[in-house]
Amino acid sequence: LGRVEDMRGEATAEAGGTRRALAPAMPVFDGDLVATGEEARVRLRLAEAIEVLLGGGVRLRIDRFLARRGGTLVLERGAALVDRAARGGAPPPDLTVRGPFGLIAVRGTRFFAGPSNGAFGVFVERGAVLLVGGDQGVEVLPGFGADVAQPGAAPTAPVRWGQARIAAALASVT
Repeated sequence: LGRVEDMRGEATAEAGGTRRALAPAMPVFDGDLVATGEEARVRLRLAEAIEVLLGGGVRLRIDRFLARRGGTLVLERGAALVDRAARGGAPPPDLTVRGPFGLIAVRGTRFFAGPSNGAFGVFVERGAVLLVGGDQGVEVLPGFGADVAQPGAAPTAPVRWGQARIAAALASVT
């Protein structure tokens, strides 16, 4: 399904009650719960067309994921930068990101999702996402971000994020 492209610090993958330490070039599989140490940074490649950068203290489950069809990632805790891009002329696989704050439906996109300014923030660099929480959804377009204050709350209307907020969000995963 995928592999660890690069990493700093410690990270593990757990499935079926078995935990293994991760290192560059190691595979990750459908069903794995990837966890990073508090100061870690990990770059995963999934289905060749999806890059996921994880910050410290992340718990990310690779859930129901098929290489050519895509699937679902569950961001249980922490911050991630997801880059879903077409490669070699083929459209990228479908991707949904779920978490305690809501659901993110992804279309040809590079976006950040995670703690930002005291809320769960989603910022879109390229493409578009549909951020759904509290039975309401907002479309977030490039250069804009939206927040979800707490699990079960509706997302805010998208606004342009300032450079300082964007830089802080990206620094948390790179």
